[in-house]
Amino acid sequence: MLKIKDLTKYYKNNIGITSVNLDLNKGEIFGFIGPNGAGKSTTIKCILNFLNKNNGKIYLDEEEILPNDSLFKENIGYLPSEINLYEDLTVKQMIDYSKSFYNKDLDKRVSELVSIFEVGLNKKIDELSFGNLKKVGIILALMHEPRLLILDEPTSGLDPLMQEKFFEVLLEEKKKGTTIFFSSHNLSEVKKVCDRVGIIKNGIVIEVDTVKNLSKNNFVIITINSKDVKKIKFPLKEMHIKNLKDDEITFIYRGNINKIIDIIKDCKVDKLLIEEPTIDEIFMHYYKEV
Repeated sequence: MLKIKDLTKYYKNNIGITSVNLDLNKGEIFGFIGPNGAGKSTTIKCILNFLNKNNGKIYLDEEEILPNDSLFKENIGYLPSEINLYEDLTVKQMIDYSKSFYNKDLDKRVSELVSIFEVGLNKKIDELSFGNLKKVGIILALMHEPRLLILDEPTSGLDPLMQEKFFEVLLEEKKKGTTIFFSSHNLSEVKKVCDRVGIIKNGIVIEVDTVKNLSKNNFVIITINSKDVKKIKFPLKEMHIKNLKDDEITFIYRGNINKIIDIIKDCKVDKLLIEEPTIDEIFMHYYKEV
């Protein structure tokens, strides 16, 4: 449904993103995760043509998206991480103004969303708290029932109750066939609603898979208790050290477990523990690995 091919963006002498390739399916929620500064927002802004890319192409339903493509813009909903609206308008005026860009009746859908997110229509934009401003942004992104929904850190500012309502709305959108690009650094959100995940680090997509497969992808947590810990030459490129003491090391390892057994076989090991990691620990491994 959405295809991103070799997308590259440089900022003067700095790399924003390098050869990003993603292929989103119709009706899936695709999580796009990484630490702050990894390239998530840059990727989104290039998709939306808010930034001029240095290389690459983007397709919606096999049609290349070109700058100022009005049909593309009619078919997407976008929720930025920071929302800037006309401060002197009331919420109702802001919604009505946004409705005027679409050649269809949006009254019923707007009414549903206003009720779900408990938005007061008569307050001015500049009177809204950050959370209420975010709720208005959600309504503006969803009200025209877009085929593609792009969300950048969508739950920041929402209280836990509103977050749950928001996730329920996203799952309903998914049932309708909406494709959702969900950019976040909140791992619990990604686990809750996403079908697949793309992990980006330093502007490069380093992994794309389902959450379920990532958790089964040959990762283990190994704890070794031994006075020889600091003498052991571990394969650092295949591990992420969680804890290191004089007589104990704990690390996430991805690879052939027999390699570790072979390394420690001549050491005096007091205790060896091998466990399955949580999905959070796996993501942290990707974030911190060399």
